[in-house]
Amino acid sequence: MAAAIQPDLDLAASLFDGLSRTTRRGRGIVRDSYGVGEQAAHDLARAAATAIGLEIETDPIGNLFMTLPGRDRRAPRIIIGSHLDSVPQGGNYDGAAGVVAGLSVLSALRRAQVVPEWDLSVMAIRAEESAWFDVPYLGSAGAFGLLDPGCLATPRSDNGQSLETTMQQQGFDPQPIRERRRLLDPSRIRAFLELHIEQGPTLVAEGLPAAVVSGIRGCKRFRNARCLGQYAHSGAVARRHRHDAVAATVAFLHHMETMWLRQEEAGADLVLTAGELCTDPALHGPSKIAGETRFVLDLRSLSDATMAAVAAEARAAAAHISGTYRVNIDLGATSDSPPAVMDSRLRSRLLSLLERPFEMASGAGHDAAVFAKLGIPSGMIFVRNDNGSHNADEAMSLDDFAVGARALLGLLMDFPL
Repeated sequence: MAAAIQPDLDLAASLFDGLSRTTRRGRGIVRDSYGVGEQAAHDLARAAATAIGLEIETDPIGNLFMTLPGRDRRAPRIIIGSHLDSVPQGGNYDGAAGVVAGLSVLSALRRAQVVPEWDLSVMAIRAEESAWFDVPYLGSAGAFGLLDPGCLATPRSDNGQSLETTMQQQGFDPQPIRERRRLLDPSRIRAFLELHIEQGPTLVAEGLPAAVVSGIRGCKRFRNARCLGQYAHSGAVARRHRHDAVAATVAFLHHMETMWLRQEEAGADLVLTAGELCTDPALHGPSKIAGETRFVLDLRSLSDATMAAVAAEARAAAAHISGTYRVNIDLGATSDSPPAVMDSRLRSRLLSLLERPFEMASGAGHDAAVFAKLGIPSGMIFVRNDNGSHNADEAMSLDDFAVGARALLGLLMDFPL
């Protein structure tokens, strides 16, 4: 019977098409967190869930739950979910694929008149993308009372309006965040499952449609790093007298790149990125030695110990290079998110459901990390996606999506107790 039930791919195709038509702005997708675009996506998901006959609930901070009732309503439920917001000018599948997968699976079970042992809920999670409010995992962390109430004052990146005001304008209540109130009880969740597009090139390179995620890398980010030197004439100051912020910053980043290579050779899991690097356009010039740079250093690993060691190395290198180049490299504080390992039983079962089993780490953060860190058994499926992610050119095929959705359905039909 399990083999005869297939995910509702017609529903999936319809939802992906509707999301694209409704939230595309120019070339890219704009589903702004707690904004018009994200709400439009939630409305589409709600309409589909209503048509399937699922129970609908929205929590005070806007997370949407769409539930197929189980035989034992008192038993802990399984939540299948992901986010529906996007980065500015993003792609159509990042986050949304997980919600659509959940709905396509519950639609299949509903059509086959399968009543599960316990409730199965699809959770459309609010505001996972920190591009809009620079607060990671707003919806999932907020549901568990994990957010610092100070985040409510965080301005939205494009209009400066606070998170609190933005939530209230959408009809949601920021009070649970202020009170650190739990809207979800971890003990009432049997497992959390998330299907997501891969956001890098691994599955494309391997020629595989899907993979099981072993864990989600944690992140230490020096968000406000800067190097302070001294502006001077580019032709009039010899090297030994310079306080060149650009030269010092380049030397620092080169040192970190060399250290990354050493870590890789030793078998450590690590990625390191300087995603922002700039001089002041009001002060820099082609005939000037730059007196200041600002940059971001982002390091990620499945190992807390590796991240701590690399962060310590960064601070030591900054001090040494500051002295050598007569500048001050100030890395500032880090913003941290810990790594999260996916549940070994769920990983094993999902691998057995793939025709070509493959397991890999996730370099990007996902809501599954929040659930896993609370001790909730969590599992993730990656689906192949051409052209990377966080851009308008995401390209997941429905055939590849079907491979991941079938694995998700197979897990639900034969869930490890």
